[in-house]
Amino acid sequence: MADFSMDLNEDQQQIQKWVHDFAETVVRPAGHEWDEREETPWPIIEEAAKVGLYSFDFVSQAFFDESGLLMAIAAEELAWGDAGIGLAILGSTLGLAGIASNGTPEQLLEWGPQCFGTPEKVQLAAFAVSEPDAGSDVSSLRTRAVYDEAKDEWVLNGTKTWITNGGIADIHVVVASVDPDLGSRGQASFIIPPGTPGLSQGQKFKKMGIRASHTAEVVLDDVRIPGSLLLGGKEHLDEKLARAREGKRSAGQAAMKTFEASRPAVGAQALGIARAAYEYALDYAKERKAFGRAIIENQAIAFKLADMKTRIDASRLLVWRASWMARNGKEFNSGEGSMSKLYAGETAVHVTEEAIQIMGGYGYIREHPVERWHRDSKIFTIFEGTSEIQRLVIARAISGVHIK
Repeated sequence: MADFSMDLNEDQQQIQKWVHDFAETVVRPAGHEWDEREETPWPIIEEAAKVGLYSFDFVSQAFFDESGLLMAIAAEELAWGDAGIGLAILGSTLGLAGIASNGTPEQLLEWGPQCFGTPEKVQLAAFAVSEPDAGSDVSSLRTRAVYDEAKDEWVLNGTKTWITNGGIADIHVVVASVDPDLGSRGQASFIIPPGTPGLSQGQKFKKMGIRASHTAEVVLDDVRIPGSLLLGGKEHLDEKLARAREGKRSAGQAAMKTFEASRPAVGAQALGIARAAYEYALDYAKERKAFGRAIIENQAIAFKLADMKTRIDASRLLVWRASWMARNGKEFNSGEGSMSKLYAGETAVHVTEEAIQIMGGYGYIREHPVERWHRDSKIFTIFEGTSEIQRLVIARAISGVHIK
């Protein structure tokens, strides 16, 4: 087990600089263009694949870093460049996390690399949980998976919504109900390979922010997949369902195991946006003069920046603690993963709003990036569990009471 430390080792520092340089020279200059286009930034993803940043090898290295900090570091730097493009690059890791959290080692080795493809043939992955009537309440999923024993196949039907890379991904990891009477304990995850008949993209959403990241519905119409594509295998699922029917404690539901692993990395992305806005506003406040002096010389501005910096550093502490705990097998007894995502997400909204306020009218126009960063920040209080859901998780953890 690695000791928790805020001092990055030499390898981590080098990777941080490598990702930051890519974010500074490739991602940030393209942010405005792809926000306006509202399209997947394929040239940027392909460039990330060429340098090895978009790859199964890099993500595996980040996930298995003993300190647990490497993915958080990379996510922060990419979002510092641009949150929409950063999510376009990082989006496939959620599909990979679904496989890693619920699959066998053999399934991970077979399908993990296919979530990214190669520099010559880039591929995408998606993790499909949310539905039109089941967002935060994942226990109410209506997408069904029925086992056809005669053919050893699973048949999936339903509609997923708000899915990053939905419909354009090569690999879809889909959470479906196999026993609705058991709620979330009757769910399982499935891999849908490229070109599987019956899977199609529904509506593509036009969003307020993170516009370079593709978000759409995924429609499943009699999608048939081999039994081997049930993550974890049939025997494991049967044992889990039997325990649930007997009222015994389960090891965890399919969707939540993935979210628990990904929430600190999501918090790190929010942190990157907040840091970008703070740095931009700080530079502006030093240069902008009003009434014969730089505006940072006014307490009203200086104190805003002091609070912004304090919240950013506090967010990083929470994100890094949760990342370290997750990697080193520490239980989130107080909802530490949710704490990190909650505080970093709300910090991003607060800091970007304050950056606009510091810049006045200049902060409100598209000539400067802070208005885009503010639009991008809001999603971090909504997706992968709203702020209200994070507070619910934390409250239940600290009280032991099933608060509703």
